[in-house]
Amino acid sequence: MADDQVLTDLLTMVERSPEVLALRVCVVELYLDRGRYADALAHCGVALGHHPGNEQVLALMTRCTHALSGGSPAPAPVPAPEPRRAPEYDWDAAEDQVGDIIAPAFVDAAPTEFVTDDDAATVERPTLRLADVGGMDEVKRQLDLTLLAPLRNPELAKAFGTSARGGLLLYGPPGCGKTFLASAVAGELGANFYPIEIADILDIYTGASERNVHSIFEMARRNAPCVLFLDEVDALGHKRSQMHGSSTMRTVVNQLLTEMDSATHSNEGVFVLGATNHPWDVDVALRRPGRFDRMIFVGLPDAPARRSILHYNLRDRPVAGIDLAALAAHTEGLSGADLAHVCTSATQLAMADSMRSGEVRPIGMADVQAALAQIRPSTGAWFESARNVVEFANGDGSYDDLAIYLKRMKQR
Repeated sequence: MADDQVLTDLLTMVERSPEVLALRVCVVELYLDRGRYADALAHCGVALGHHPGNEQVLALMTRCTHALSGGSPAPAPVPAPEPRRAPEYDWDAAEDQVGDIIAPAFVDAAPTEFVTDDDAATVERPTLRLADVGGMDEVKRQLDLTLLAPLRNPELAKAFGTSARGGLLLYGPPGCGKTFLASAVAGELGANFYPIEIADILDIYTGASERNVHSIFEMARRNAPCVLFLDEVDALGHKRSQMHGSSTMRTVVNQLLTEMDSATHSNEGVFVLGATNHPWDVDVALRRPGRFDRMIFVGLPDAPARRSILHYNLRDRPVAGIDLAALAAHTEGLSGADLAHVCTSATQLAMADSMRSGEVRPIGMADVQAALAQIRPSTGAWFESARNVVEFANGDGSYDDLAIYLKRMKQR
């Protein structure tokens, strides 16, 4: 019965947040455990629609199709062959042809150290800094003002009656680097980084999810100073008023509120960062002072960030004649995930041509432009929802920065 309730809760959450991969994977795995392979396969198809080429979903789909054909429902995954490294490309020479040097990579390319806790769980110690984030100057300025400056100048912050207590919520369209920014904040603080997804918390057994929440916060406290990053907060901390008949998730939200409350727990040295695509779905109690009391909007990547993303995704592939500045100028409106998809599609076009000719042909501008012609921005539905929120649910001014951003986009 408890399993049925968990599955019901997950299906409700998936319906509210269909693009959250971790939720969809949990549903698929539960269906596989119950032998409902057709249902699992259907959810795999939806997941691939939101996350094309995702290896985890493809592996689950293989299990489903194998079981439906009469084979074992859970064949052991076959390790992929070691890929051959692409020929090195002289990016310095390419940059000389197009002008200025490329901005630092927008996605996490910095080395990461690891710190192992006594419980054998692992937290990261990023060496990434905000200076390594290409573009996004306004977001970095706000992070410095609201979080980093008070920590660097505690006496001055005390004199002005401010502090970095509580939590900070990064919000915006999907695929725009919120997780990357959180890692950069941890590196800026010289702190451990403990990223958590909803799959790390949810459990089919009654009470286990709440214990997982408590264990996660205890882990962060033991590893202080630590940036505890909660991804997909809207799925984890959804409004309890909308959880009719979902007692499991209500208690998870209650536990999260308790752990973040300074009156019941000392979170000294634990900086809670959250990320969400839908802050308007987050429980109001999670957004009161002392919890996620500050929000920063993370919009679509600007031109320097787009250039960095393109560089990162093409850096280990054979390319020739790529004009990153021109591509960055013509990809406005695409998210970081969209740009990564463009690079993957361009690579596939060059590979197909190489297989036909029998010779390796580098990826060129024509391949990238052909990929761009096939790919549309994936954030359209998000911006439609955001416009409705700004229009009808911004009475307290929580989304004034989003309103300014939308107005500026319309003027372009």
